[in-house]
Amino acid sequence: MDKKLRINLQKVPNHVAIIMDGNGRWAKGQGMNRIFGHKNALTAVRESVEAASQIGVNAITLYAFSTENWKRPKLEVDALMSLLINSLKKELPGFQENGVKVNAIGNIETLPKKAQKVLEDVICETQNNTKIVLTFALSYGSREEIVNTIKNISKKVVNKELLIEEIDENTINNHLYTFNLPEVDLMIRTSGEQRISNFLLWQMAYAELYFTDILWPDFRQEHFYDAIIDYQNRERRFGKTSEQITE
Repeated sequence: MDKKLRINLQKVPNHVAIIMDGNGRWAKGQGMNRIFGHKNALTAVRESVEAASQIGVNAITLYAFSTENWKRPKLEVDALMSLLINSLKKELPGFQENGVKVNAIGNIETLPKKAQKVLEDVICETQNNTKIVLTFALSYGSREEIVNTIKNISKKVVNKELLIEEIDENTINNHLYTFNLPEVDLMIRTSGEQRISNFLLWQMAYAELYFTDILWPDFRQEHFYDAIIDYQNRERRFGKTSEQITE
């Protein structure tokens, strides 16, 4: 039976976040270097976005490059930046055809100028698309994001633009990189690792976490649907009891 047919389209997560892990191990298994793994990860991105779009997921966020990833060997970092540029250019026609609105979060100013320009162009070109929002987390770290949020809110308090008594969860949400995105309902991490790795810590407060041993370059639509089916078999209580949810 087609796994997609097992999905309840009325209970699809609004926002899915993915930690795309395992490129290096996949490449090593092929007797190749890590960069080969990164190059072969694009199909997984394409299939995940397509699968999400087909069942009505409104937003998908991919952890593409963390603040910690800058510590990797320069050759690998340079290759990743080059891959980002080429992939965005290559995928733009597909984004347009499939109604994908591209978004980016993170300390974008630290990316190479050429990568910033291409990213900015693709975001601009796709801004009117409405089928699904695809967000790339680039040079992103959740702790850094929260620190910046606290600083920006503090400035408003000092400048008397905001009272301390007025600060609530909405205030914080509105100052995060993700202010225009819904909270994460489901987080998927590939490769068998079971960590959040400084990814959307605030936004995933009530997210369901799904871990799979599949290495990211091997991740396909059927694996995405496995995660959705697992998500739909869980009871999301948000602090309530099972009886309250049933009622």
